[in-house]
Amino acid sequence: MTSAFRPLRPRILPPEISDASAWYGRDMTRRTDWIERLSETEIAEVECATRMLLESADSSFDLTSITTDDFSLPTLGPRLQKLLDEVLNGRGFVLVRTLPIRRWTRRQAVLAFLGIGVHLGRLRMQNADGHLLGHVRDLGRSSDDPETRIYQTRERQTFHTDSCDVVGLLCLRVAKSGGLSSLVSSMTIFNEMRRRRPDLVRVLLDPIETDRRGEVHEGGKPYFTIPVFNWHQDLLSTIYQRQYIESARRFIGVNPLSALQIEALDLFDELANDAALNLNMELQPGDMQFVHNHTILHDRTAFEDFPEPERKRHLLRLWLAPPNARPLPEIFAERFGSVTPGDRGGITVKGSKPTIPFEVNRDGDH
Repeated sequence: MTSAFRPLRPRILPPEISDASAWYGRDMTRRTDWIERLSETEIAEVECATRMLLESADSSFDLTSITTDDFSLPTLGPRLQKLLDEVLNGRGFVLVRTLPIRRWTRRQAVLAFLGIGVHLGRLRMQNADGHLLGHVRDLGRSSDDPETRIYQTRERQTFHTDSCDVVGLLCLRVAKSGGLSSLVSSMTIFNEMRRRRPDLVRVLLDPIETDRRGEVHEGGKPYFTIPVFNWHQDLLSTIYQRQYIESARRFIGVNPLSALQIEALDLFDELANDAALNLNMELQPGDMQFVHNHTILHDRTAFEDFPEPERKRHLLRLWLAPPNARPLPEIFAERFGSVTPGDRGGITVKGSKPTIPFEVNRDGDH
């Protein structure tokens, strides 16, 4: 899973990105084409497939091996493929409204989301415990803990990418206040940096260390080393988490960030946080969001939660590997394990086995 490959910084900068993936939030707020609404027929299909899967799951069926054959969606399935094409080759995200989760049990909601997810790609493990389903909740932790990932806190996440091709969220409950979902096009950030400071773009085309936060594969280093911007086969792909870049400096053999690196990362963050570039949305119970990590960064604002456990903010998360995903440079294998579409991404450590936790407790995603 480790790689000695190091790309050469291009002598000529990659060109500006001019397709639909390079959008501005100020324009997107005036549009609604990124919002998709499920029809009653499609919802009925999901409920029928969920009932059938529920019967199978209560027997000897192994949910970790679920495929589209186990969750038939004759009408919604083809539509999901069109939405996936928009995620992978278009603007890079979609918001789908609204699954009727208020009339479902937790188990039904989980099965429905899993079933929809496998129509978009293979499920990937999201942590060292092998969870194919993530629970995004405040577990009372702090990002100051080097073993904590920020989704386990109520802090603002800051703009970042996840270690998969596509990340999906299903909102179960909203916070008392805050907790908005924020997106920004990393393609637009690249374009703006290229216009303003091409010298700093070159800095981010060089490999940089990022902390694995304690989730280290066998024989690997506690950090991975991949450029923020990656130009490969005429496609620009981004991987980024500023806090984890900074916390990687704690490891022996990792140099402090240079003044030029800090300047480049600061400009990257300044652009990501520019209200003209980013887009905020409030996910409501039953809403699903799917995001392309290679062209989009996502964030979550800080939030105040309800004191009652049964009312706390709660989202389900999937990491997906579509078989028709874009090509990635070999250096991504350092984090994704492989660069083979449909079989890459996720987190694998020694002894981890895929599992699907239906509930969550304060000790983790269980």
